[in-house]
Amino acid sequence: MGRIGAIGRGMNDPARRAALDCVLAVEVDGAYANLVMPAILRQARLGGREAAFATELAYGTLRMSGLYDAVIAHAANRRPDSLEVPVRAILWLGAHQALSMSTAPHAAVSETVDLAKDSGAGRASGLVNAVMRRIVERDREAWLAVVASGNGRAAVATRHSHPEWIVAELERSLAARGRSGEIESLLAAHNVPAAVTLAARPGLTDRDALAQATGGDRTTLSPYGVALHGGSPRGIADVEAGLAGVQDEGSQVVAAALASERARAFTAGERWLDACAGPGGKTALLGALAAGRGAHLDAVELHEHRVRLVEQNVRALPGGTVDVFTGDSTTWNGGPYDRILIDAPCTGIGALRRRPESRWRRSAEVLGELTSLQAALVGHAAEILAPGGVIAYVTCSPVVAETTDIVAASGLQLLDARAAVAEVTGTENDAWGTGPDVQMWTHVHGTDSMYLALLVHA
Repeated sequence: MGRIGAIGRGMNDPARRAALDCVLAVEVDGAYANLVMPAILRQARLGGREAAFATELAYGTLRMSGLYDAVIAHAANRRPDSLEVPVRAILWLGAHQALSMSTAPHAAVSETVDLAKDSGAGRASGLVNAVMRRIVERDREAWLAVVASGNGRAAVATRHSHPEWIVAELERSLAARGRSGEIESLLAAHNVPAAVTLAARPGLTDRDALAQATGGDRTTLSPYGVALHGGSPRGIADVEAGLAGVQDEGSQVVAAALASERARAFTAGERWLDACAGPGGKTALLGALAAGRGAHLDAVELHEHRVRLVEQNVRALPGGTVDVFTGDSTTWNGGPYDRILIDAPCTGIGALRRRPESRWRRSAEVLGELTSLQAALVGHAAEILAPGGVIAYVTCSPVVAETTDIVAASGLQLLDARAAVAEVTGTENDAWGTGPDVQMWTHVHGTDSMYLALLVHA
C-alpha cells in the first residue's frame, strides 16, 4: 500500500508526519526517497523551512539508519529488526533529531512520542518514550564511543552508517589508488548531501548567464557546470526548456572527455553512440557537443520508461543530431561508431550521497551480475567500434571489480584518459593520478566518484 498521506492526517506536526511518510514509503513500499518526497510535501502543503526540515529529517534518517540501529539496540536492549517497522522508523527519526539535528533533548523525546501516538503506533508510545529517554542521555560523540569505538571495519561502518561490504570494497579501491587511510574521509563525504549541479548545454545556453539567473556558482572542474546554493531546479527557465539539466559535475567531465580532441582527433561526419543512455543527462551534453562539431549521436536505452526520459532530455537539441532507440547495447547492430560512451549499470557506490537509501539497497551478491553485464557491454562495443575509434568506459562506482578488472579483461588498449580530463577541466595530467585511467573521489574532487577509461583496439 502506498504511504503518501497514509499517516495521521490529524497530526499537529505535518513536517514530522511527512518525514515519517517518506521513510515508510522507502522501507515498506520500496520507494526512492527523492522521487516520493516531493509528492508528500505537495500533499501536506509544506514549503520553505517546513519542507526543508521534513526533507532533512527523512533523508538524514534514511542515510544514518545503520548508526541509529546500533544506538537503538543498546538503548532498547533488543534487536531493532524485532520492532514493528513503523516503530523502528519513528525511533530512527527521533534519534536523528536528538543526535544530528540539534533538537533539544526534551523536544526530541516529546515530539517522537507524539508522532507514535498520532501515527497509529500509540500502543508502542511507552516503549518509544523509554528508548528515546535513554538515547538523549548521551550526545552523538558519546554514543559513537559506545557503539562504534576503535578503527576496525565494523566500527568504521557503524560510525559512518555504511554496510560493511561497501566499506570493504571502498578500502580496496582506495588502496589500489594509493589512498589507503582515506576511508573515513570518503565515508564522511557520502553523508553530506550533494548540491544540485546544472549542466549548461553548449550551443543552447550560456553558463555565465545561467549562473547569474540562478544565483549559482560556476563549477571548478566542468566548463559547463553551475552549482546551486539550494532549492529545487524546478521552475528554472533553462531547465524547463531543456537548455540545461541536472547533472553531477563529475558526470559532465567524463562525458565531455570522450568528445575531446585528446580522446580522438576530430574528423568530419563522426558517428557517436551513447550505449546506456537513460535517463539522458550525459546524452544531452554529448548531443550538444556533437551538434557543435557536425557529429551524429545514437542513444540506446534498454528500458522503455527511461527512453522517454532520454527523449525529454534531448528535446532542445537541433533536429537530426540525436536519434533515440529502445535496444540492448550488448547486441546493438548499429555502427561503426567513432566514439562510444558506456555509462555502465553499476552498484552506484560512488554516488551514495545522492540517494539516502541506496547504500542499504545493494548487496555484495549483485556484483557478479553487474560485472558480467559490464564485460558484455565493453565486448560488444569493441565489435562496433570504427577503426581509430575510442570507447569511454564510465561507472559511478570506484569498485575494482567494476572498473580496472573490467578494463583489464577487455583485451583493449588504454589511452591516457588523464589528458582528456585535463583538456576538459583546464588542469594538468598529474592532477588525475598516475593513469592511464582516471578515478574521481567524492572527498577529494567534490564530485561523485566517477571512473573513466578510454579504450581503443590494440
